[in-house]
Amino acid sequence: MDIVVRGATIVDGTGGPSYTAEVGVHKGRIAEIGSGLTGTRVIEADGLVLSPGFIDMHSHSDVQVLANPDHLAKVSQGVTSEVYGQDGLSYAPVDEDTLAALRAQLAGWNDDPAGFDWNWRSVGEYLDRLDQGIAVNAAYLVPQGTVRMMVLGFEDRPATESEVDRMCELVATGLDEGAVGLSSGLTYTPGMYADLAELVALCRVTGRRGGYYSPHHRSYGANALEAYAEMVDVALLAGCPLHLAHATMNFPVNKGRAGELLTLLDGAIADGCDISLDTYPYLPGATYLSALLPSWSAEGGLEATLDRLSDPDTRERIRLDIEVNGSDGCHGVPVDWDTIEINGVRRDENLHLVGQSVAASARRLGVPPGELYFAVLRSERLATSCLMHVGHEENVRAIMRHPAHTGGSDGLLVGERPHPRAWGTFPRYLGHYVRELGVLGLEECVAHLTGRAARRLRLTDRGLVREGHAADLVLFDPDTIADTATFDNPRQVATGIPYVLVNGVPVIDGGNHTGALPGHSLRNPGV
Repeated sequence: MDIVVRGATIVDGTGGPSYTAEVGVHKGRIAEIGSGLTGTRVIEADGLVLSPGFIDMHSHSDVQVLANPDHLAKVSQGVTSEVYGQDGLSYAPVDEDTLAALRAQLAGWNDDPAGFDWNWRSVGEYLDRLDQGIAVNAAYLVPQGTVRMMVLGFEDRPATESEVDRMCELVATGLDEGAVGLSSGLTYTPGMYADLAELVALCRVTGRRGGYYSPHHRSYGANALEAYAEMVDVALLAGCPLHLAHATMNFPVNKGRAGELLTLLDGAIADGCDISLDTYPYLPGATYLSALLPSWSAEGGLEATLDRLSDPDTRERIRLDIEVNGSDGCHGVPVDWDTIEINGVRRDENLHLVGQSVAASARRLGVPPGELYFAVLRSERLATSCLMHVGHEENVRAIMRHPAHTGGSDGLLVGERPHPRAWGTFPRYLGHYVRELGVLGLEECVAHLTGRAARRLRLTDRGLVREGHAADLVLFDPDTIADTATFDNPRQVATGIPYVLVNGVPVIDGGNHTGALPGHSLRNPGV
């Protein structure tokens, strides 16, 4: 054996009872589970839990994992596999114009690193780039908004039959090249311009190729249940498995309403819909600041949006939509500027706004909060990120208990104060919600974060501690595992995770990053 882990309590990812055994790793695989094993290296793991590596079902590491392939934020919390291409917006497939637009639109999520080599255009080429060396394994979803941008640009209208056919071709090609499914961002432009028929057509192609649909649906605020129901309809009409991204109920209108969502999902599951979901164990959400804009104001892309923000009359119309009517970009809820915190800017002149709500900064500067909001968007050319303090603890706890639940960080890695979920999601589940609160049992929670996620991704050789499986493994101390990342100091490594193996190679060893890059793309196995 290359490595033998001795003395650990094995929590195998199935949800079944834990047990004690030795685990032997050889050539990247779990070669044997038993006793009396010998190996080149022995890890004495008394007092530690050995589990499968955690699978981040909703990650925004698409660019940063290539710019900084050691990926400390994720491997340090036990993540061994991630899913990119989320929320309908990512960087493959693209043409030159689409890539340029995406680099600008998504700078608040992923940065636009100076000197970065954007040397891919197709999904297959992007996956090949991942295979050149990263710390974790990575799967990819074809982003519906990106596909729509390639075919229709930023036009707010129904697609024609020929345009739908072209989008279906792009989705099919991406899946054939290795994508595991389709994502959409139905509060983000231009994906939000798609109607039900368009989504069903794309999902029908996805389901036929063994993929799943992962929507950020049209509202997490007003009409949230109706938005979830629309996604269930899409999945049933298309015959496509459904995975609901960051599935929660936010804003004051949805306080205490998680049970209604779960009743809806349980009914759909009983009717034959294949449903899973992911959540992060925090209350605030995170996105780019311009996401709050009404969809009509973003039609035409970046320059058209900036032109509207420079026109006083149009700006006033936008303000009324955001502050009074509740824009579709703000989930149909009139904005409360006290809940919107700027956490990342690109221009030094705006650093004084970071860590403060729009309302607090506006009071300090003596200006209306809406005008400050518009001024920041213009100054930053929309490349600003924010936190939205709109969650409810009782909803978070109720949803994470559901048997279809998996873990997803939704973590952004850039900005002055990124959401701490990028560094702390998985240890927070195991430390705060398992050990401290008892919301989930240890075996059950590990199953949510590993085996269940692997099933959704159709990873037949990952997600479990089982002979023959890939040796994606985590050793953690159940008594001390904890997130240390905070909103004030978010880039902090978790405690209680001394060892992380990716494909049998130690990436975290004795609590330190080894510099190893054994990860690779996880490609759709096809039908």
